[in-house]
Amino acid sequence: MPTALIIGASRGIGRELARQYLADGWRVIATARKPEDCASLAAMGAEPHQLDVTNADAIAAIGWKLDDDRIDVAFLGAGLYGPRHDGFPTEADFDAVMRTNVLAAMRLLPIIGPLVASTHGKLAVISSRMGSMGLRHSSIGTLYRASKAALNSVLADTALNFGPQGATCVAFHPGWVKTDMGGDEADLSVEQSVTCMRTTLAGLTAADNGRFLNYDGTPLPW
Repeated sequence: MPTALIIGASRGIGRELARQYLADGWRVIATARKPEDCASLAAMGAEPHQLDVTNADAIAAIGWKLDDDRIDVAFLGAGLYGPRHDGFPTEADFDAVMRTNVLAAMRLLPIIGPLVASTHGKLAVISSRMGSMGLRHSSIGTLYRASKAALNSVLADTALNFGPQGATCVAFHPGWVKTDMGGDEADLSVEQSVTCMRTTLAGLTAADNGRFLNYDGTPLPW
């Protein structure tokens, strides 16, 4: 039975990833910050682990718990948009967004990478086209944009480190999705976005390591 690891599965894209992999007969290891969300994941059939991605000790603990696992697919989906206003960011807003979207990845991906490489599997981070320099046409969401650009950099380093060991590492733009972050006016349902990303990921080869992709597999500029 293949194993999927979903970091940040309490709601939205992460929860739908867990649901779809479970429906296809996969073993799913899923994390959430709150105990009640872990209980909900367990009720779905996942193996839940409580994890606050901004807590270094909690990340070290999850690394210890996963040490003997072989992961076929991993998604890092935990993320925070932060303030809806632009301009001068407060230190608290900056710390919250960067710790969640960037520092967590810098701590988690070196732990997850070897587990995925052991199966020659796939590792994906949920990024955003808002982090793309090549597609930049607006400054709206400056703090979120900066965090996703930094996340893309972390993914590129992860691909260099673990691609030679067998992992295929990519960053995904999931589309504009109807989640708490995306809102009701978004183009895609969560189910559509997740189905497309899973299909795209399954079709990737080692030659795709280190790419930035739209949910449907279209390459995106960094």
